[in-house]
Amino acid sequence: MSINLSITQILTYPVKSIAGIHHVSARVTPFGLEGDRMKMLVDKNGLFISQRKYPQLALISIQTEGDDLVLNAPGMSEIKIKEAPVNRNSCIFVEVWGDKCRGIETSPEASLWFSEYLKTEIRLVSYDQSFLRPTDPDYSQAGDVVSFADGFPLLLTTEGSLADLNSRLDTPVEMRNFRPNIVVKGCHAFAEDEWKKLRVGEIIFDLVKPCSRCILTTVDPDTGKKSSIGEPLKTLASYRRGPGGVYFGMNLIPRTQGTINLTDGVEIIN
Repeated sequence: MSINLSITQILTYPVKSIAGIHHVSARVTPFGLEGDRMKMLVDKNGLFISQRKYPQLALISIQTEGDDLVLNAPGMSEIKIKEAPVNRNSCIFVEVWGDKCRGIETSPEASLWFSEYLKTEIRLVSYDQSFLRPTDPDYSQAGDVVSFADGFPLLLTTEGSLADLNSRLDTPVEMRNFRPNIVVKGCHAFAEDEWKKLRVGEIIFDLVKPCSRCILTTVDPDTGKKSSIGEPLKTLASYRRGPGGVYFGMNLIPRTQGTINLTDGVEIIN
């Protein structure tokens, strides 16, 4: 194809459902971008929690400091989460979208910090890579895996699609509402619907399934509150509804490993 695609953002979300981190480069693993959604918050029953129920999670900022994560939240003291040796004595079974996984409590101190912030009993767990979570076999190959992400290793969105949506909204939204891993520009709105395979630098990705969106997209990343009028999901649903939901972005599965960079070329290889 003769379109000129380029990357504008690369993001990871080390803790599922809190703010992301921008990168100039990121390593691609079978689970997606290295470190992406390898930690998750669960309630006392081991069920994952997200901005769907606790929109104030959007206000937790995160930075990296070496191998550590540094978190800040309104009314809370800063906390540093250190990567500790795996202690499988602290394993618990957790659930994300009906999938049973095994999580390892990251640190009791971090769990207490999140519990205080949300005013309910919370545990922060890390993904146990000895107990792999497969992707949906209807859209995958044998051996495809995913971390604590909703269903697939990566999410790609395009600036053209966001511009189209914003042209229909009274109050525009940012790409942050859709929490992608890779953002590209240089194509018309929703061109990504038709792509099957993509090369970013030297890394090959399959585009396997449109991403169905939910109420989480209505959370304002700056206020931690849901839109009182259900936007942008309400408008998106008026013209992007399909058999599996309301679509924005495409789910990706990596077929090779390595590093992607903001300066990499992007090529459709359908």
